[in-house]
This record gives sequence, C-alpha cells and structure tokens, in this order.
Amino acid sequence: QVQLVESGGGSVQAGGSLRLSCVAPDRSIRTYCMGWFRQAPGKEREGVAVISAAGGSTYYDDSVKGRFTISRDNGKAMVYLQMNNLKSEDTAMYSCAARIQVDGCTASGGLRGSLFSYWGTGTQVTVSS
Repeated sequence: QVQLVESGGGSVQAGGSLRLSCVAPDRSIRTYCMGWFRQAPGKEREGVAVISAAGGSTYYDDSVKGRFTISRDNGKAMVYLQMNNLKSEDTAMYSCAARIQVDGCTASGGLRGSLFSYWGTGTQVTVSS
C-alpha cells in the first residue's frame, strides 16, 4: 500500500503559476512510476504527466506540454508538478498516483488512470480568467 498526499493547490489568475507536491509519507517511491491526473467538474479524469521511477523519462499530455513540468525527489519520496502559464481550462482537482515501474511507464499509453494502483485524495486548482 502506498499512501499519497498532495498539496500546493489554490486559486490563481490566468498566466500565473503553481507548484503541486505529492509525498508518500510512509514508504519509498523509488520503484514506482508516478503520475499526475486531473478531473474537472462534469468531465472525465485525464492524465497530465508521468515520470519514470528514476526520473529520467517523462511524458506529458498535449494540453500541458511546454507549460507543466513533472519532477521527483526519491530521497524525499516527493513528486512535483510545476505549472506555468495557467489557463482557465486547467481548473480541476489534481491527484497524484503511483504504479510499479514498468518499461511503458512514459509511453504514450502510460497516462491511463486505470493503470495506476495508488491514489491521493487530490488538491484543487482554480484558474480565473
């Protein structure tokens, strides 16, 4: 079991930035592929970004490419999502998730929520225009 706790959400104006954090307080995440997902009211959950266990490989949804950056610090059991140039359509509940590292972690099909076993409860991001 991997417990995940997110923080860093809030309200920001369009064009602003936020940095989300996700910590696994009880165990190491060194062997886990980690992802960020989001869900807006009335919409399906969508994958935002994913990072391999060692941090050497990442993959982003086209909607955030060039604006968001996923990173991790395995020594601190932390995963981050730096979000720049935020848009109103980025408004959503953001959750981090973990799955055992596999070769396809950062492949284009790796951003499916059904692949991930462990989830945090989320942190709300609201972007006003």
